[in-house]
Amino acid sequence: MPGKLLPGLLGAILFLVQSAAPAAAATLEGTVTTSTGQAVSGAMVTVFSANRMRKETVFTDAQGRYVIVVGYDGNLTVRARASSFADQTKQVTVGAEERETLDLQVGPFDTDLDRSNALSASAHLTTLPWADAEERQPFIAQCNYCHQVGNPLTRGKRTADSWKESIQKMEGYMAIVTDAQVERFSEVLAAGFDGEPIEVVQTHDASPELARAKIEEWLVGDGMSFIHDADVGEDGRLYGVDEGHDVIWILDREANEVEKVPLPDSDLPAGGLLSGAALPIGIFTGKHGPHSLAQAEDGRFWITTALSSTLMGFDPETKTFEVVEIGEGALYPHTVRIDSDGMVWFTIAISNQVGRYDPTTKDLTVLQLPHNGFWRWATDAFFPLLLKYSARTPRGNKHIELSPHKMLSGIEYGDLFSLPYGIDIHPKDGGVWYAKLWADKIGHIDPETLEITEYDTPLKGPRRPRFDPDGILWIPSFDESALLRFDPTTGEFKSYALPTLSPDEYETPYALNVHRPTGDVWLTSNMSDRILRFIPGEERFISYPSPTRVTWLRDLVFTNDGKICSSSSNLPAYAIEDGIPSFICLDPNGGEKDRASLVTPPAHPHP
Repeated sequence: MPGKLLPGLLGAILFLVQSAAPAAAATLEGTVTTSTGQAVSGAMVTVFSANRMRKETVFTDAQGRYVIVVGYDGNLTVRARASSFADQTKQVTVGAEERETLDLQVGPFDTDLDRSNALSASAHLTTLPWADAEERQPFIAQCNYCHQVGNPLTRGKRTADSWKESIQKMEGYMAIVTDAQVERFSEVLAAGFDGEPIEVVQTHDASPELARAKIEEWLVGDGMSFIHDADVGEDGRLYGVDEGHDVIWILDREANEVEKVPLPDSDLPAGGLLSGAALPIGIFTGKHGPHSLAQAEDGRFWITTALSSTLMGFDPETKTFEVVEIGEGALYPHTVRIDSDGMVWFTIAISNQVGRYDPTTKDLTVLQLPHNGFWRWATDAFFPLLLKYSARTPRGNKHIELSPHKMLSGIEYGDLFSLPYGIDIHPKDGGVWYAKLWADKIGHIDPETLEITEYDTPLKGPRRPRFDPDGILWIPSFDESALLRFDPTTGEFKSYALPTLSPDEYETPYALNVHRPTGDVWLTSNMSDRILRFIPGEERFISYPSPTRVTWLRDLVFTNDGKICSSSSNLPAYAIEDGIPSFICLDPNGGEKDRASLVTPPAHPHP
């Protein structure tokens, strides 16, 4: 289907986070101890820029020592944070090329509530009184998928009726829950989140690898931004698509500039083809809903736009777009990948399809995936018509009222939708593999014959898989807190339980990626504000805590210099500790590089 070139230059706005000229590096070093003088291993030392729009973090070694070289100077805020201790924050003035000594001390919390509030959402979720894991499972699948449940914004003491109102709002953006589940979830949340401090002890693993790492964050957008996926361009910039506001955020990490490029307008109403759904007010203001992106060899990014059922090509040099209409029957284009022949492959989540677009010939093919049961077939066939009917009553959720899961007993989300989600390309034979999140399947598409083969996964919730260089498919099991390994040549699965911070916790691994030079698997661990690293040869996990509470990461991508980057995009963004989303990059060796930079004694010690 031919695309249409549209200019994007008129709406492009340049936002400067700081000066366009990168500041000379400033260096801080010191130790982190407790109030009794004991060294703290694995403590996070975070340095905020003067305007607090940037921050960099390193971790202390076994002796509590740290060194950090930051890309900014001036009046800086420095914070020490360690598990089970209250933060300490100090102000320091550091000039360009200067080096300062700053020791920090963490101590006890003032109150039990302060201690409880410092725990991650994963700890607070242990207080919810589910009857068993089976009863809890639909809650994980439907109420944990785009935000943390149990952060301070959401876990205040509330009545069951108040929780019911919140769950009904979530139904407006595709939480598929029965009336009985709404009632039960409300009861459990009211009973579990009672406003009292919880008695959970979390144990963070301060591995030797942790002391070598460094995390950088750049705050982008505002409290209503929803930067879904990010990618690293061949120019080294980070590109993030704001699904709620129809814009692309572009971060030049070297110059410290952020550019905002609006997507082309559309004749659709706000909310696009989902305008009948009560999408979050103030957050989903756009018509396209850009979701995922991938860069082709010619430099263009291909972007799935979930709300308008289009595919967009974006030229980062000219800021122009090519818009490819997929069709109103193709609902919610989701994850996109590009094969070695330049073909653009993408999942279409709600309508259970996979799309293939050839940018050279402009040919578009939409493949209907296996329906996996009668009710899923009915959804695939009739849900587009139901959404069109629902759009007559903007934000009215009429499609929810008429859904079989509301009208008939015993039908749940997994009975209605397959939800093809993540997708990736086999590095050796070019085969296309996808994951069906709610049908608990993975599938293979032969790129030549388009023949489809599906496999049941041994664990629920396969989400966004990736291949390693040897052709092994690694799959995050979102619903069961695990990592799956699948060998396409043998059809065999192997599972690894994810490490948690306390015995009763669970994780929600949304996405992963495999670092091709090392084969290490990196996973998001969004209930506990961490990134996990799995070393296949050792079958060992390494945990990297985030310095920001309420960190919700999406697709993970790698820079040419070995950093792991993502967008932190909890929904809503104003629930994040900093109040707005960010680009975040973890350098596994960044802290080691900072330590290696020390060759002379400090000139300006600070006690």
